[in-house]
Amino acid sequence: MRKKIVAGNWKMNKNLAGTKTLLSELKTELGQSSNAEIIVAPTFTNLYGAVEALKSSDVTVAAQNMHQATNGAYTGEISADMLKDIGVETVILGHSERRAYFGETDALLVEKVNTALENNMTIIFCFGEELEDRKSDHHFSVVENQLKNGLFHIAETNWKNVVLAYEPVWAIGTGETASPEQAQEMHAFIRSAIAKAYNQDIADAVSILYGGSVKPANAEEIFAKPDVDGGLIGGASLDAKSFAAIANAI
Repeated sequence: MRKKIVAGNWKMNKNLAGTKTLLSELKTELGQSSNAEIIVAPTFTNLYGAVEALKSSDVTVAAQNMHQATNGAYTGEISADMLKDIGVETVILGHSERRAYFGETDALLVEKVNTALENNMTIIFCFGEELEDRKSDHHFSVVENQLKNGLFHIAETNWKNVVLAYEPVWAIGTGETASPEQAQEMHAFIRSAIAKAYNQDIADAVSILYGGSVKPANAEEIFAKPDVDGGLIGGASLDAKSFAAIANAI
């Protein structure tokens, strides 16, 4: 049985007070009713506080990014060891905004993936096509190449530490959402690509999340698709009621 996961990527939002308030509201709203593993990814400055605040809950804290080096002269960067030292065992890698705004390449992501795995961290690996890729009917090849170039070098045993997050870039922060049928079609394709590169057992075991303007109104229909195992939620994760409603849609 694949793990169902709903992860909230807070991006560059919420100061200390806002983080405390949202976490408190989340604990109240989520209660014990969700069948999914719940993950939140606050900003770096609020990770430790989030870990402490959530110790009495089942909610896991993830980092939004990390550097590939163990340590060194990398001003402003955060290492895997620093994250693990404060109780953060999960990291989001390859988000479309990191790729687009900060120039993260597949080659760089290979280094980050390797570092995370060497530190026994769980990776939420993001990938997805641009609007022009879908319009030109290249969306399948773009997604397969992102997986192949960034992730398909890892050993079979490492897949237990990987969660995939398909995020059609054209549906992030735009209000556009892939239809449930489009999401299912791509998730099934992703699973087949993994089976081709590795084997069917690994393909069937990996959780694949959908990320792209998931809201309470569409979450249940999207999550009902057989190859969609949850969501990587952006804007809606900043509102406790909305995020809890999405989590409870599974």
